[in-house]
Amino acid sequence: MTSATTAPTSGTGKSGDGYHHGDLPNALRRAAVEVIEERGAGGFSLREVARRAGVSHTAPAHHFGDMKGLLTSVAEEGFAALHIASEAAISTTDDPVEQLTALGQAYVRMATTNRGHCEVMFRTDIVDTDDPELQSCGLEAYDVLHRVVQQMIDDEHLSTDVDEVAWLCWSTMQGLVQLAPKISLIAQLRGGEAPEVDELIARFTTLMVDGIRNAA
Repeated sequence: MTSATTAPTSGTGKSGDGYHHGDLPNALRRAAVEVIEERGAGGFSLREVARRAGVSHTAPAHHFGDMKGLLTSVAEEGFAALHIASEAAISTTDDPVEQLTALGQAYVRMATTNRGHCEVMFRTDIVDTDDPELQSCGLEAYDVLHRVVQQMIDDEHLSTDVDEVAWLCWSTMQGLVQLAPKISLIAQLRGGEAPEVDELIARFTTLMVDGIRNAA
C-alpha cells in the first residue's frame, strides 16, 4: 500500500493497451484524490479520473473494478498514512497523556492536508467496508490510539473502558476537524483572536483526561 504522502511515479508512454504509467494504480489514486478535493465525492467519476491520469477511460475499471473499488483503495491509502503519522507522533514521548495530545494534532493535521483521502475514509456508502485490506488498515490506525489509551489507564490504575475513552478522544478530534473554522469565526466575531488548533487540541486533551480521571 502506498502512503498518502508518497508521490506516484510520473511519466506516460504509449503501450499496446493504451497509456502506460510506471505506477498506474498510484497515478489513478492521486487523480481520484484531486477530483474529490476539487468536486467532493458527489462530483466523482471514473472518466474524470482517467482523463487527469492521461489514460483510457477503461483503465480505472481495469485496475480497481469500479468506482467503489478505486475509492476503497484511496481510503486504504489514507488509513495507511494516518497509521504512519500516528506512530511518528507518539514516538517523541513515553507519557501517554502527551501522546494523546500528539495523536490529536497528527489526526487534525492529516485531515487538513489530506482532505481527499479523509472525505472517503469514514464513509460506508462509497467504499467496500467488507474489504479485508481496508479493515486491516483502519484497525492498524485505530490501534495506535487504543494502545495509548490502554497505557494511560494502566499507568493511572483507572477503572474505565478503553474503547469508550478511545472513542471519546476520536470523536472530539473529528469534531474539531469539522468545527475549527467555526470556532475561529466565533472568536473573531467576539473581538478575540482565533485560537491555534494545536493549542485547542492540547487543552481539549487535558479536559478529557481530567474528566476521565474523575469518572473512573
